[in-house]
Amino acid sequence: MGQAKSTLTCRCPVAAFQKMISGKYKLRIVWDLKDGPRRYGEIRTGLLRGQDGTSEIAPRVLSRELKALTESGLIDRKDYGVVPPKVEYRLTRKGKSFVPVIGAIRNWGSRHLAQGNVVEMVAAE
Repeated sequence: MGQAKSTLTCRCPVAAFQKMISGKYKLRIVWDLKDGPRRYGEIRTGLLRGQDGTSEIAPRVLSRELKALTESGLIDRKDYGVVPPKVEYRLTRKGKSFVPVIGAIRNWGSRHLAQGNVVEMVAAE
């Protein structure tokens, strides 16, 4: 039964998309990388200074999100093989094609969530 479910998920583009970007930080990481390659610490700092600000991001969580984005083909990890370690993350072509989608989500949020509709939307759920 588990295999049938995963087969159905793969056939639905919306479900496949949702699975690919699920996670607390993935959209924000891709959005941050739109401006160019970033190192792990820069990504972490970028997430911490977000509009709402995040009190703390566990290194394990951030590493897991970066690994998942790499496996999905949205970002590329470049290890320079030096000591101390230098690793950069950058968007792939697939990741760059995703930036306008996040931009549209951001614009929608700016229009609708800034109008005080957040309470209405949460109450409707």
